[in-house]
Amino acid sequence: MFNSKIIVIVSVIIIVLVVLYITGKKSVHHEIMINANPDKVWSVLINTEAYKEWNPTMLVLEGEVQEGNTVKYQFSQDENNKSEIPSQVKKIIKNELLHQGGGVPLILTFNHMYILEQEGEKTRVTIHEDYDGIWVNFWNPKPVQGAYTRLNEALKKRVESLN
Repeated sequence: MFNSKIIVIVSVIIIVLVVLYITGKKSVHHEIMINANPDKVWSVLINTEAYKEWNPTMLVLEGEVQEGNTVKYQFSQDENNKSEIPSQVKKIIKNELLHQGGGVPLILTFNHMYILEQEGEKTRVTIHEDYDGIWVNFWNPKPVQGAYTRLNEALKKRVESLN
């Protein structure tokens, strides 16, 4: 009797965790048009040493943005919420893509991309981040959405001020 109750309880817990993992998916997305070519936008985006001068959301604390490297960022969701986040640089395509990711597998992971697309003499910059994991069901991504909106607006202001 005792063993069958434990088996039922463990089975229910496993089912709940599997359902939470499968349903734990969210994303944030922000696009902005910048009056500059992708080369100019890329040069600002990849110059992490200058982030402190213009970037209200991300500061690099450790590491270099190169494929395969781990970079530790200070992420400022807002004035009161700052955290240190390690991120692995997964792929770089100059003037087109900066792809990073990290997190705790099964619990909460992120897949972050900056995508640059030339449109005439302008560049569309998209920040897109997907989240997976059990904890995602209990987490609100709206503050992160706001942070990435501020980041894109600051990037636009910085790049266009260099014209």
